[in-house]
Amino acid sequence: MSKLSCISRTVCLLFVGILVIVFAFSSLNSTSWAKEHLKFNEKGELIQPKDFKWREWIYVGTPVTPNSMNPPEAAFPEFHNVYINPESFKHYSKTGQFQDGTVLFKELVSVGATQASSGKGFFEGDFIGLEAAVKDSKRFKDEPGNWAYFTFSHKPPPYPESAKMQPAASCNTACHQALAADDWVFTQYYPVLRAAKPMMEKK
Repeated sequence: MSKLSCISRTVCLLFVGILVIVFAFSSLNSTSWAKEHLKFNEKGELIQPKDFKWREWIYVGTPVTPNSMNPPEAAFPEFHNVYINPESFKHYSKTGQFQDGTVLFKELVSVGATQASSGKGFFEGDFIGLEAAVKDSKRFKDEPGNWAYFTFSHKPPPYPESAKMQPAASCNTACHQALAADDWVFTQYYPVLRAAKPMMEKK
């Protein structure tokens, strides 16, 4: 074997080794993030992140179906401000997939004013509830899509410190599994996620 071939082989092996290390570090970093920021109590209830940390995450969209447009009463009349944890957003932007450890927080906001200087419309009022969705193939291996859903409160803050997992029939199979566009997530209503999905996934 020539000296040049040996050098080329060494460089190739070194490059592959670097890729393996980077991948391993990325996976470890994601796991470390989940352990640090996502906590469950002894009852399996999701613990609310301190200091409203989800408001510092990536905002993806705000659906609203007000009562006035859905008489006599809408099923979900509030604004739903939805946030995804930054690490999972980065992963989704690169791969088009929601990774294990993906967390979506949905904070409910009342419909406030319907008139502003810009014209008539629907404008956000006050915070009135908090929900979350978590994807974890180990913890929720028996849940459809490995997603679990949690409701902290449908009342104004302070929200409860923890939330029980909702039955699959009430959230997952009845709504998300049947109607969500992408892996049990309503990406059809979240323009930030649609825009972030890799171009190869859009073709």
